[in-house]
Amino acid sequence: MDTIDENAINVYTDGSSYSHPRSGGIGIRFVTVGSDGHEVTDDHELPGYPGATNQQMELKACIEALALLDRGRVAFDPDEFNKVVIKTDSMYVSEYFNAAKYSWPGNKWRTRDGKPVANAQLWKDLTKRVAGLGKRVDILWVPGKSSPHTKAADKLAKGSAKRATKAPLTVTSVRRKKTALSVDPGSVKLTGQRLTIRIVTDEYLKVQRCYKYKYEVMSKGSPYFGRVDLAFSEHLLRAGHTYHVRFNNNAKNPQIEKVFREVA
Repeated sequence: MDTIDENAINVYTDGSSYSHPRSGGIGIRFVTVGSDGHEVTDDHELPGYPGATNQQMELKACIEALALLDRGRVAFDPDEFNKVVIKTDSMYVSEYFNAAKYSWPGNKWRTRDGKPVANAQLWKDLTKRVAGLGKRVDILWVPGKSSPHTKAADKLAKGSAKRATKAPLTVTSVRRKKTALSVDPGSVKLTGQRLTIRIVTDEYLKVQRCYKYKYEVMSKGSPYFGRVDLAFSEHLLRAGHTYHVRFNNNAKNPQIEKVFREVA
């Protein structure tokens, strides 16, 4: 059950993402309880981000909420409270927040399997904001659209996504796939095999200093011909180009280990 903490700054955050064209938005509602015992709401619909995913927006909503508090850009005095309770309908944010604080930084922002943590820069930004606020910050999961406050945050996020005027959060090069199949992570079983692949998207992960690729299998003799999957690599490959490569044999951390040549 969602209840308002009278002694805290209650923050309802939500992220939204549209597909055509892809854009993301964030919604933030602050709820405090005044001296008269009545709830006071303060809504923020900030500009959205082109190309953003829902998970990125869920994280960004939390980050921007803390930034507003830190800068005093809210309709109440943050100094009157020593606790912040962020309420999100994103299990992604609520479940991995502790890992972002305690585990991932010591493992160079990689999972136990060595796979780069997704959205690492945003997780770093969030934990930095939490540490710098000078207040206790709790992040709690609440069901979406379960109260007037969660519904308000959802509406704000959708409005934000419709005016995606901020700079993109990540720079990703994209080329049209030749196959009709959609990306299906794990659909290419890795056994250390050689394959000819065509890069569909390339993105540099600054935190982990490696690249993330979406690729399609071009080897006609392979049982995975035409499938689209994801992999990481220290090798620089370009979207729209085709390469003959060798993969590792770890499905939990798919890696392009060696690039033999570019295929004309």
